[in-house]
Amino acid sequence: MALKKTEVKKAEGKLGILIPGLGAVSTTFIAGVMLVREGHSKPIGSLTQMGKLRVGKGEKARDMDIKDFVSLADLNDIEFGGWDIFEDNVYEAAMNAEVLTRDDLAKIKTGMSKIKPWKAVFNRKFVKNLDGKNVKTGKTHQDLVDQVKEDIEKFKKEKNISRMVMVWCGSTEIYQEMIPGVHDTLANFEKALKENHPSIAPSMIYCYAALDMGIPYANGAPNLCNDIPAFWELAEKRNVPMGGKDFKSGQTFMKTLLAPGFKSRMLGVQGWYSTNILGNRDGEVLDDPDSFKSKEVSKLSVLEQILEPDKYPDLYKDFYHKVTINYYPPRGDNKEGWDNIDITGWLGYPMQIKVNFLCRDSILAAPIVLDLVIFMDLAQRAGLSGNQEWLSFYWKSPMHTADAKPEHDLFIQMMKLKNMLRWLMDAEPVNSMGEETYN
Repeated sequence: MALKKTEVKKAEGKLGILIPGLGAVSTTFIAGVMLVREGHSKPIGSLTQMGKLRVGKGEKARDMDIKDFVSLADLNDIEFGGWDIFEDNVYEAAMNAEVLTRDDLAKIKTGMSKIKPWKAVFNRKFVKNLDGKNVKTGKTHQDLVDQVKEDIEKFKKEKNISRMVMVWCGSTEIYQEMIPGVHDTLANFEKALKENHPSIAPSMIYCYAALDMGIPYANGAPNLCNDIPAFWELAEKRNVPMGGKDFKSGQTFMKTLLAPGFKSRMLGVQGWYSTNILGNRDGEVLDDPDSFKSKEVSKLSVLEQILEPDKYPDLYKDFYHKVTINYYPPRGDNKEGWDNIDITGWLGYPMQIKVNFLCRDSILAAPIVLDLVIFMDLAQRAGLSGNQEWLSFYWKSPMHTADAKPEHDLFIQMMKLKNMLRWLMDAEPVNSMGEETYN
């Protein structure tokens, strides 16, 4: 990547985080930021807060904290606001989610209790297993867009916000595909808003409002949402960054760790069976087949790209990949993921690998939310617009142009992310070739 003088505006003033969906993930994220900035905990899992980056080569090489290398928003400058179909304030919602302990939440009860949800845009057609009363009404989708914008303007004024980022932490909506005449151009989408077209999902209303106001948008679910030509057009028109889809937290994170290792050693894969049990609100939503299909498509996309069966037919041709999610209320947010992997080694002899990941869904997702909003804010201050492919590190199903393939290999994704940070600061990209040894 050629060096380019890139001006990154300093992170000055308050950063407002706008969150559709104040459930388990978002309340864990908010509580975590509050606990960290009050000195009660460490931001474990966050690259922006704890990660390092190597700069320079040979004797001049040094490791720097990422947050010291590039100007990032300070946790003390963050304000939170959001929408939800339930009226519980953020403290009450966190208590109901039962992710964090009562003792931890008690330390920040006052601050969390002050954050009350605004009425949400909701259509049960898109999330069949949930219902709530804290919901906006309007004659058309355009009316709802206007109400979302009013909420944002009020929040900005009341909290004296300088910059904002919106991150979707709401439930997984039903599976959709792009519809010509509705999602294909900005003009068609804006017409469909006014005509109240039934294929415009609530997540799209939030996303349109954000992008149209020049606010970066990150999609934390597998919803179609901003992965439509109309929103790619809007993001470029407003010169605003966006990205998605679906936070890469538990089982898919493990796949993007393991699959590159098998491929690097030229080990074959005959099959990969994945199943989960999950009892939180996300699990309840995914108990609906239409919502699960959105998640299934997101999860299934990973292995095909990493293993490249067309390129390595002797190793991966016709490998079988199955994903299931089962709603199991007793487990709550403590998701359990099982993977059975049938691999082949020397001379085609079979072997098996079993992975039992007793993870905590929201604990894994919360630092992803933090990093995404901070990096999206950085992208905005650097004048970047459109899909931020360099943040594919955080997504199960990274958005990409029609003529490109998404990158799922976690290690390549990390290299791209760090080299993008170097590029923004006019530092040379770093690789692991050890070329200075041979000079």
